[in-house]
Amino acid sequence: MTTVSGGPRTSPRTATMRDVAAVAGVSLKTVSRVVNREAGVSEDLEERVIDAVQLLGYRHNLAASSLRRTDGKTGTIGLLLEDVANPYFSTLHRAVENVARRHGSLTFAASSDADPQRERELLHALASRKVDGLIAVPAGQDHAGLLHEHRLGTPVVFVDRPDLSGVADSVTVDNRAGADSAVRHLQAHGHRRIAYLGDRREIWTADQRYLGYREALLAGGLSLVPELVQHDILNTAEAEAAAIRMLALDQPPSAFFAAQNLVTIGTLRALQAAQLSRTVAVVGFDDFTLANLLEPGITVVSQDVNLIGRKAAELLFGRIEGSAAAPQHIVTRPTLIPRGSGEIAPS
Repeated sequence: MTTVSGGPRTSPRTATMRDVAAVAGVSLKTVSRVVNREAGVSEDLEERVIDAVQLLGYRHNLAASSLRRTDGKTGTIGLLLEDVANPYFSTLHRAVENVARRHGSLTFAASSDADPQRERELLHALASRKVDGLIAVPAGQDHAGLLHEHRLGTPVVFVDRPDLSGVADSVTVDNRAGADSAVRHLQAHGHRRIAYLGDRREIWTADQRYLGYREALLAGGLSLVPELVQHDILNTAEAEAAAIRMLALDQPPSAFFAAQNLVTIGTLRALQAAQLSRTVAVVGFDDFTLANLLEPGITVVSQDVNLIGRKAAELLFGRIEGSAAAPQHIVTRPTLIPRGSGEIAPS
């Protein structure tokens, strides 16, 4: 049997704020200001506190700190997305997180899966954690839960889809103009049978993109063909199946407008399976990874997702810091990027 000399082993004591103050040779209040990122500390004193923090391995207790703060802030924000796995929403997440970091705030992100009940559960969870504000991609057309939090005093910014009541800030893209430009681009290359594949119709963005598609057809002197329209596509597999059905028509489309990035990917899979990638044109709404490396490259209507996320976060932190300005609705302009797939002429 092995014995250990020197008596019972004890865990090392966790460094406290008082320990940091003693090592840095400053007051407890100065340490508190530095770790809580408050103003009023000279650069020299701040460096001494930071050095002491690193030397002692001190870890600030944010939970206890938030209880002591007189302004009630917790240094956290909530971010409600539809699906964090979707490249659009993951990019949005990172853009918001970058701004939050500059404000010394932590971001709690969650996926609603476009389920209003799930959204209500997440709202309750975030509200119970006293987040300082919320950025949300609404899960449906009923915004009662989000607006309830807004009325209770929690700053709320809508992103990707607006607050139609107009009482909260929002940041969106001009979806109708983007869809219109995509369809006009296909018409300019000679296409007359242009199919539409879109997300759930009840989603505001999907509805706006469909309106842009219809308006562009009308402007080009073309009639809407019901057999070339498919709404309520939930994933790439459904998009692929819808595109395959349309390609099997007696008069198949010569071009597709895919109104969401995952829908675009499903459409491309259908064309590749049918060996029609160089024959049938495609313009997708939203850029995606490797779209420029495929052959042909994929023509897309691109949103500046980083700009959208940054603007939403800046609006939110403005409200958290006390801005009482009238609600703002920022609309960004999408850009059509020709890469080859949208410039294929009809055979």
